[in-house]
Amino acid sequence: MDLFEYARQSKMEKESPLAARMRPETLDDFVGQEHIIGKNTLLYRSIKADKLSSIILYGPPGTGKTTLAHVIAHSTKGEFCQINATTAGKKDITDIVEKAKNTIISSGKRTILFIDEIHRFNKAQQDALLPYVEDGTLILIGATTENPYFEVNKALVSRSIIFELKHLTTDNIKTLLERAIKDKNKGYGTFNIDIDDKALDFIADVSSGDARIALNALELAVLTTQPDKDNVICIDIETAQQCIQKRALNYDRDGDNHYDTISAFIKSMRGSDPDAAVYYLAKMLYAGEDPRFIARRIVICASEDVGNADPRAISVAVAAMEAVNYIGLPECRINLAQAAAYVACAPKSNASVMAIDMAMEDVKHIQTSGVPNHLRDRHYPGAIKMGHGDGYKYAHDYPNNYVPQQYLPDELVGKQYYGFQNGYELKLKTWFEKIKNGGDDEI
Repeated sequence: MDLFEYARQSKMEKESPLAARMRPETLDDFVGQEHIIGKNTLLYRSIKADKLSSIILYGPPGTGKTTLAHVIAHSTKGEFCQINATTAGKKDITDIVEKAKNTIISSGKRTILFIDEIHRFNKAQQDALLPYVEDGTLILIGATTENPYFEVNKALVSRSIIFELKHLTTDNIKTLLERAIKDKNKGYGTFNIDIDDKALDFIADVSSGDARIALNALELAVLTTQPDKDNVICIDIETAQQCIQKRALNYDRDGDNHYDTISAFIKSMRGSDPDAAVYYLAKMLYAGEDPRFIARRIVICASEDVGNADPRAISVAVAAMEAVNYIGLPECRINLAQAAAYVACAPKSNASVMAIDMAMEDVKHIQTSGVPNHLRDRHYPGAIKMGHGDGYKYAHDYPNNYVPQQYLPDELVGKQYYGFQNGYELKLKTWFEKIKNGGDDEI
């Protein structure tokens, strides 16, 4: 590196965005992703020992993929190269490979190649990498926001270890913000900053686990806020809203408003008001509520308040929950809205809830003589000799696959737990009464 290049890089480091300046250089300074980079994990040990094999880092923006690559760069004794797949071409790969071969010959050092947004490489570009990753000329670190099993060459994937990064937690984001405020070399430690706790919490919450968004908002707040007469830069909730372009809601995920809003959401679905249900859904998502928590509540409501009045509701709700886990925000808001609207519009019945609660009470308070003898299993040793299963009538041997016989214990004969209430349940009731009275089995 010549004097001019050194001066250029030094200037860029000072003038680069806060999010870039605050990237940690050591593993101990890395925040979040403990499941893959915590002490004694495979990746942690590999980096510490400088024995890294090819890896692909997969996860949402702002979760630390590039940062982790830079930590590796500062930790390795080998050569480190970085390219971005949006601007690099096959010639760049060829040049890096030739340099890597020469480095191995001259010094025996490995070359670690970090490719950001590796999914942007076309098949030919990815194929060009393959032989050099395979023979160890290059140690690949690929970073992608897309599922590598779909978007990256299968041969490259098979020769790499996939590490999935998750959204950072609110506490992770707050740690990074506080570090940036106190850091005198790369952050704003030389500034006199007074940031309101609510403003700090707000930025951490609405950044949706993206450290870059949070640090950019902090940077904008600091640089655009005039110091007061005591030369203090005061950042309040209003400033935070302007800098992240989001309105602060009266919504504390651990407080009363959290419970009030989810309560209103559930009661709106139960009360068959899809407009209100979607509104409260939007409010929770806007405030940064965990979409998995919302999905679980929809699944519960689908059985608790809809039940067999519309048996499809539970299928829609569970499918939405799976979509949340698979897709994530922001797209999964659509799946949640579909499920919430469906459950709200569906006919309602709590017959299943009442049935299980009544049965649980009887199990708790009524002593029975046990399972009727004709219903007992006759397959275990000695069961036949004891007469287990004697007299059992196999339903499929009778018209409409139904035959009257005692199923409840003797002490509960005649007890009715399940009551048909509404919607599809009424069709079930009609069918049930028909077969009990010897009618056909059409439903």
